[in-house]
Amino acid sequence: MVSLFIQLKHELKRFNAQKESIETIFIGGGTPSTVAPELYKDIFTFLKPYLQKNIEITSEANPNSASYEWLEGMYELGVNRISFGVQSFDETKLKVLNRAHSPQMAKDAIKNAKEIGFKNLSLDLIYATLGDTKELILHDINIAFTLPINHISAYALTIGEGTAFEHKPQMSSEQLEITSWIFDTIKDKGLPQYEISNFGEYQSSHNLGYWKYTDYMGVGAGAVGKLDLTRFYPNPDIEEYILNPCVMREESLTSEDKKIEQYFLGMRSCVGIYADLFTSQERKQADILVQENKLDFIDNTFYNKDFLLADEITLFLTA
Repeated sequence: MVSLFIQLKHELKRFNAQKESIETIFIGGGTPSTVAPELYKDIFTFLKPYLQKNIEITSEANPNSASYEWLEGMYELGVNRISFGVQSFDETKLKVLNRAHSPQMAKDAIKNAKEIGFKNLSLDLIYATLGDTKELILHDINIAFTLPINHISAYALTIGEGTAFEHKPQMSSEQLEITSWIFDTIKDKGLPQYEISNFGEYQSSHNLGYWKYTDYMGVGAGAVGKLDLTRFYPNPDIEEYILNPCVMREESLTSEDKKIEQYFLGMRSCVGIYADLFTSQERKQADILVQENKLDFIDNTFYNKDFLLADEITLFLTA
């Protein structure tokens, strides 16, 4: 925690943070629920002067470690949104994914959070995994909608370097048709899609901040921050981070980098792209897509109708 305080102070100074200037907080990394609420208390006390009055404070939680006492303690600290790493309500699939919780643990944790007073609750579902069928995925979605949530994040399983499935590429197999069906099913059941992986009656302000290309602090080993045209990468090695929390790699972005990133982000979300960002040629390309019913043009902003086509549309716009 000492290292976090050191980096927090460093980042607040870098970002020139003023009183009540922090709009959202996201406590992530998947395992915040393994840390007792009392260990977060000093951080919350330190940050209190910087927090806006209606701030969104989200914590991720694993169902097996998000006990009633932990949820209650985080609620008392001021956390007002929980994102549960459920992944599936199928016992076999959870074992395939090496998850430590059972379907019942996930259900109980979400119901406990609601009982404690959390108004905004989200859960993650994973698809495109070995053994997935439409019936299994529909089962997961149906159970999700019986729970007191107002947000779902749906992610395709991706195999990353250094992960548990690094040498098992067969674990992941995404099919565009199935992905499109999953998205339509969640929307049809009442949660509108506001970016490529997120659906909600309540749209997470923190999530939308990334899509709007706002600046953000990343505090902790492996976290990422962005200020203007610079990204900051603290050391991902925990031991080295503890020794040197303020040492980080910087990445300088060009104006063109920023523009392309804004295009990709805008086309993958409800944020869209302001027409003023386009060159005259890009505007002609965008108008073609409006004529072909691929984009909507509302209030000087272009909106994508199908987030799964975001990359192709962006490449067409910038060709």
